[in-house]
Amino acid sequence: MVLNKPQSAAFEKARATGAGGQAVSLTDSVVRALVAVTVRDLSLPSLTGLGTMDSREFYEFAPHELSLEGETAGLDAYEALVQIGLPDTDMYFLSLAVLHRARLKFANILRFQATPSLEQVGPRGLLQYGDLSAEALGALLILRKWMYDIDNRAAQETGYLFEPIMAGAIGGSPIPAASSPVRRGGTGRGRQVDCLRGGEAYEIKIRVTIAASGQGRWGEELSFPADCKASGFTPVLLVLDGTENSKLSELARTFRQHGGSAYLGEDAWAHLEDELCGRAGHPQISPA
Repeated sequence: MVLNKPQSAAFEKARATGAGGQAVSLTDSVVRALVAVTVRDLSLPSLTGLGTMDSREFYEFAPHELSLEGETAGLDAYEALVQIGLPDTDMYFLSLAVLHRARLKFANILRFQATPSLEQVGPRGLLQYGDLSAEALGALLILRKWMYDIDNRAAQETGYLFEPIMAGAIGGSPIPAASSPVRRGGTGRGRQVDCLRGGEAYEIKIRVTIAASGQGRWGEELSFPADCKASGFTPVLLVLDGTENSKLSELARTFRQHGGSAYLGEDAWAHLEDELCGRAGHPQISPA
């Protein structure tokens, strides 16, 4: 079996190196392992020449431990998986691949994140100078900044991870600005869409905080539903953290004012569950 063009592009994107010195790619041995996990998780027929995984579940492997030796090339293993022909098998594998690659990248971030210098954090000591020794304060400021940098990177990488997985669960796909049918004002430059499914254009977020800027990027957020409507699409907002604040309320209201929908918190998880379980054979999902 030869993959069609969208399938080939999705596979290469899932295993690609990406940008930056901490980016990673998925080797053939990792792809074989991910195919084997998919076969096991979905109770699919065994694939010839793939090899056998041990009994550990996906999260019982440390990120750099997940691999499966064998002669089958990664692409051939994926083609054999798709050839089984069950609905959404490719979506499951690709979501698992995106998740694993993100875990590998974050493991590299933890290993190589630079320790901040005292020059970078020294001015912050003015707030606590005298409360403890200079040596202890310096160590505290450096450690606090390092942990902040790591947490910030974790939030960033998690955001990148959630969007394609949730797009797959909804039954659509992310669309880059260059090829997007959602245009600024309906006729201008294309807008990136987290998930496009038929006539619906989703904006997917883990959370919206009160700290969102009142201009610039925030203006971009508010103009998205208007651009969707002008381009002939229904805007849909999906926010996993439903903690109420004025920015979240404003954004949800704007989506609804332009003929769209807004799913927040538990309603967002329920919407994902409804969409996923609407296709036969899928288990329920939950925020846990």
